[in-house]
Amino acid sequence: MKEFFKSKKNIFNFVMLVFFGWLLFISYTSSKRKPDNVGELLKFDWLQSWPKWLDLPLMAWINDAFKKLNETYGWIFEAINNFLLAMLVALKNFLILAPWPLVILGVVVIAYFASGRKIGTTVFVGFCTFFIGFLHPIFWQKAIETTAIMLISIFLCTIVGIPIGILMARSLRVRDKLLPVLDLMQTIPAFVYLIPGIMLFGLGAVPAIIATFIYAVPPLVRLTDLGIRLVDKEVIEAADAFGASKKQKLLGVQLPLALPNIMQGINQCTMMALSMVVIASMIGTRGLGDEVLLGLQQLNVGKAAEAGIAIVLLAIVLDRITQSYGETLQERSTPQNKKSK
Repeated sequence: MKEFFKSKKNIFNFVMLVFFGWLLFISYTSSKRKPDNVGELLKFDWLQSWPKWLDLPLMAWINDAFKKLNETYGWIFEAINNFLLAMLVALKNFLILAPWPLVILGVVVIAYFASGRKIGTTVFVGFCTFFIGFLHPIFWQKAIETTAIMLISIFLCTIVGIPIGILMARSLRVRDKLLPVLDLMQTIPAFVYLIPGIMLFGLGAVPAIIATFIYAVPPLVRLTDLGIRLVDKEVIEAADAFGASKKQKLLGVQLPLALPNIMQGINQCTMMALSMVVIASMIGTRGLGDEVLLGLQQLNVGKAAEAGIAIVLLAIVLDRITQSYGETLQERSTPQNKKSK
């Protein structure tokens, strides 16, 4: 027996066997459709189709857990809901009340400087932005609503994802523990993230923001961790030689050199946030996804196609701005470009 438990694999198999037996016991004792006597079990009719008494009460457990969570910490969720809703309303009203030519001009200016003053990229981004409203006037307001939810979600991803990525890069123990969690987060289907959001915050934009944040943050965490770990060791050694502290090395050396990778993470985060916001139309979130869903429900292929094209145009605008800025940072960080300057 002692030899058996010396192997970690045998211990794991034993624990899993005990856990499986415990689940069978719980499912049988909690079932309301248990057989009346042993004779019914010996008939083996339950081998023909799945027995009704072998039913794990997982749904009841989850419902009870969320009920207790809301009863105990409901005031926290309400405060988060009010804060995010206030941010969303303020940002959405600002963008909607601004004249549409001014909004397009602002996007063009951002694209111009983000792309390193490339005229082709700037004109293309401006054209795509204009064409969103040109497809249908209602798409302009819907695109602003979608963008507002995305911007808040990306802001949350940035203030949470980058520090976690830094922590992973500085600690192998933290990295080993968080990598399986990130793998799981990227494996779960997107619409599943809507379920806890609805249970805690109800329907509307706030659960969409929370679900989008959880769904989109893993790429930013991974690429922040990767960017910091890819910083040349010789540069770190040079900083150590000059007596730089850990904080000075992080803020003055590692983060600036890792910024191109971090921008790639923000780019991936942005694209995933857009896809999640579209899916969130199923829980009453207003935006371009709402128009696609409405077109499909009405069997109006033209309306759904128009809204789909508007989503693609918005994705192109966001992708070109973030991707071009990352490429500009990459070009500035290369030794050849520094020498030419």
